Amino acid sequence: MTVDPSVAWEAVEELVRDFLSLLPNIAVAMIVFVAFLVAGGMVRRTVRAAAERAGVAENAATVVSRLARWGVIAAGLLAAISIVAPSVGVEELIGLLGVSGIAIGFAFRDILQNFLAGILLLIQQPFRVGDQIETSDGYVGTVEEIQTRATLLKTFDGRRVVIPNENLYTDAVEVRTAYPERRSELDIGIGYPDDVDLAAGRIMETLREVDGVLEDPAPEVLSLVDLGDSSVSLRARWWTRSDQGTVTRTRAAVADRVKRALDDAGVDIPYPIRTVLFHDETARTGAGGAEPAA
Repeated sequence: MTVDPSVAWEAVEELVRDFLSLLPNIAVAMIVFVAFLVAGGMVRRTVRAAAERAGVAENAATVVSRLARWGVIAAGLLAAISIVAPSVGVEELIGLLGVSGIAIGFAFRDILQNFLAGILLLIQQPFRVGDQIETSDGYVGTVEEIQTRATLLKTFDGRRVVIPNENLYTDAVEVRTAYPERRSELDIGIGYPDDVDLAAGRIMETLREVDGVLEDPAPEVLSLVDLGDSSVSLRARWWTRSDQGTVTRTRAAVADRVKRALDDAGVDIPYPIRTVLFHDETARTGAGGAEPAA
């Protein structure tokens, strides 16, 4: 099959002429699109300021303002395409975007799910930046940032965990700092011969003296919550501020002070004792393994 060079050249010339004829439209379309970009930035700042005045959380205000900006940019893109290709109607553009949106939705389903989950998390605010949470996957730490795709968590040992928002929205999340106070407890075993009332009184006195233990709600000691093999158990319960640092430090202080107080009072804190008996089978069966004669 032979190709006539003159025909090919005419086709190229026609394409060049069409492009040159579109240059004014392209220039106008670029100007319009840049104007929409600038307007999008202005709309973003305006929406963010209005959201902050309305008391909306910082991250939620950021997401809402970004969505407003992208909405303006999308409108500018449609306007620019209409200028470059006047023959293409707005209805056709919207239909094309709809079909493209469905295809993109299938291709990037996980990303879109995380995006929508992030928006819902920011709007509903089950937890906020600065809250300490534990996820169903066992990650525990402080929320650093809630993005539209993922949430950044800083663990207590200084690591960063990036958690998809879909997981946080659909699975259980324990928000440890949702309330200002948090209750802790410690079981203390004492010996059976020891005075339970004396031990409970000393434990209560100690709880009231430990820094970090709140007076309201008041601490309490539950007597005889368990009868063990070698000890009876009392349970100390107290309230602290809900952040993990206070909870951990106060629990360690309570355990130390209770141990010292019970030692000073002469109350024994026993540890399990196991007695192992070795049975000599030769005494029963004889040296040869046979049953002894009656």
